Amino acid sequence: MVWSRFRRGRTAVPRLPLPGPCGHRRHTLRTARLLLCTPETMLDLVAAMAAASDPEAQRWLGWRVSDVVGAHAREDLLRLRPGDPDGLRASRTARHLLSLPYEPGPGGVEVLIGVRLDDGRYAGATELGPGTGEVGGWLAPHARGLGLGTELFRAAAILGHAHLGLGTLRAGHEPANTASARALAKAGFVAADGPPRHTLPNGRGIDARWLERTTTAPLTRCRGAGPLPA
Repeated sequence: MVWSRFRRGRTAVPRLPLPGPCGHRRHTLRTARLLLCTPETMLDLVAAMAAASDPEAQRWLGWRVSDVVGAHAREDLLRLRPGDPDGLRASRTARHLLSLPYEPGPGGVEVLIGVRLDDGRYAGATELGPGTGEVGGWLAPHARGLGLGTELFRAAAILGHAHLGLGTLRAGHEPANTASARALAKAGFVAADGPPRHTLPNGRGIDARWLERTTTAPLTRCRGAGPLPA
């Protein structure tokens, strides 16, 4: 990730990145404990995928095997702090992935990677489909159980309503995934109609519950969203 500047703390915490303003197909948000930004390099994207590649996360997400980051690389990536250049230079994996830029595709899913403000580590990601308004998200093992899921989904709501101009957002979860259900509810999502069954990317069918979030505030589109389709 390319950061506009660094903030130096008075403690031993690594330098924390402060993202710049939204630009073409690139967005940036901040919550109380997270910085969220469109990936700048493949390191950002792969680190975000590593955050959800452990068996606990994959129980709910069900990604294709080719998308799951292996255990050894996962441990290396989740130790990294994008605002710590010395640590990035010390990792062969990071050096390689930093050399590969990430370019958002036109009309594709919007991805925001999250970085913890308290220690600067990659914390997870949220994604939103501009065409469907569907929201997803996940957290790294070190970021779970801290209430950060609520912040992650609130950031997705801000992205949808205030950056992309979407009036209604939707999210689905497996009934047994109570952590996601609580986080979505605290982020303002309420029960909604939807298909009772859902197929995960790996082909596994699951029961599904759906929620939606609407807003009465004026809808806005930031510079990163670009003009509305003709």
